[in-house]
Amino acid sequence: MTTLTPGAIRERISKRPPLELITGDQGHRRLAGGKTRAAVLLAVVGHPEPTVVLTQRTPHLRDHAGQISFPGGRMEDDDPDPAATALREAEEEIGLSAARCRILGELSHYDTITAYRVVPIVAWVEPPVTFRLDPFEVAEVFEVPLAFITDARNHRRDSYTRNEVERSYWVIPFEDRYIWGATAGMLVNFARLLNEAHGSLMEP
Repeated sequence: MTTLTPGAIRERISKRPPLELITGDQGHRRLAGGKTRAAVLLAVVGHPEPTVVLTQRTPHLRDHAGQISFPGGRMEDDDPDPAATALREAEEEIGLSAARCRILGELSHYDTITAYRVVPIVAWVEPPVTFRLDPFEVAEVFEVPLAFITDARNHRRDSYTRNEVERSYWVIPFEDRYIWGATAGMLVNFARLLNEAHGSLMEP
């Protein structure tokens, strides 16, 4: 795929081509009640070959310990919109200043099995960029080439069975890292949007 400019990414997000996107985790019994609103920052760093910023969570956290995720979290009452949530959380978790982020748009929401409705906010960050990690929440921050993410040959599905229920989920293995679940699902959505792919996309 040709390297995308911020304007091209913004245009493809705004056009919303008619794709069958992943809207949530499948294969588990849904939790009762409403969804908790949340947002994550899908930050694209404008290197000559752009990258996407991801974090490795610390192993002692109650939720998603040790997993790979975007910076982000639940919306607070004083957050005016999902973009404000994503920017606030990114600054708290990895020290990425909101002033360095140019918002390009938001992707379709993603519902998790833990009853969160997550809105991915796409932002462009001009390099150089430095990070300051919250050691309680974030063990490491790293970048994955955007070209790797948009290559559908790097997307696969894994599964496991628990209590006689099979769950399948998206995976994007990168080097020695295992990007899976909601994070991988949102990245697959982003990749298909940028590629303007057509046809059916089976939900995990």
